Amino acid sequence: MASLQTIPAFYLDCAVELKFSWDMFFDHPLILRLQEDCLPFLYDDFGHGVEHSKKVAQEACAIVLVECTALSPDDCRHIGLLAQFAGLLHDTCRLEPHHAEKGAEVSRMVLKDYPISDHDRDLVAQAIEVHDAFRPGQELPEDPRARLLAGALYDADKFRWGPDNFVTTLWEICDYAEWSLKEIADRFPEGLARVEAVGGTFRTRTGRKYGPQMIEQGLALGRELQQRLKDLSGTGRRLSGREVRE
Repeated sequence: MASLQTIPAFYLDCAVELKFSWDMFFDHPLILRLQEDCLPFLYDDFGHGVEHSKKVAQEACAIVLVECTALSPDDCRHIGLLAQFAGLLHDTCRLEPHHAEKGAEVSRMVLKDYPISDHDRDLVAQAIEVHDAFRPGQELPEDPRARLLAGALYDADKFRWGPDNFVTTLWEICDYAEWSLKEIADRFPEGLARVEAVGGTFRTRTGRKYGPQMIEQGLALGRELQQRLKDLSGTGRRLSGREVRE
């Protein structure tokens, strides 16, 4: 089902920025070091592990590069680097209550020996602290650079609520929680409503331009999948083995 969807416009329109971010992710020595340092804190079994964090890191950096037209190229690249830090570290405490606040604390601990300034560590921690969707009382930073970094991290994270949510995240969670088909189907209405609500929360111009398309694609995939799950769980027509595989 996912393979039949069109490529989201973000990946076409922002290909240059994404390529720069991709190269940085695999070439920058501090990013390579952080990929190793944050691995013990990431749990793939709940859908927000290593692969999720890599995507968020790369796309948060790309959003920064698209957004920061008023800054110098060096400033843009530096904030992009911090966006990759934040993306890799944002879900280190994903299984804990108040995971965003705790993740911010972990980021300070992990980055304490990195050759960056205290201000940079603060920027990363602030972005992580406010990346949680629907958490009341969150206040975005006043400083423009901090606000840009926080917005880019949030939007890149919420891009994953589109097709990714039903291609990888859902199944990792189901496997971890050992839900039956009926339990998965019963949870779908609430899950789809939460995904739909995210569509109006993007924080950057880039996120507001491209994020809703990703959310809509995710919802279309989710609704089709919901019907198939109903069929499989015995609440409707049962699918043949061939239909299930397809």
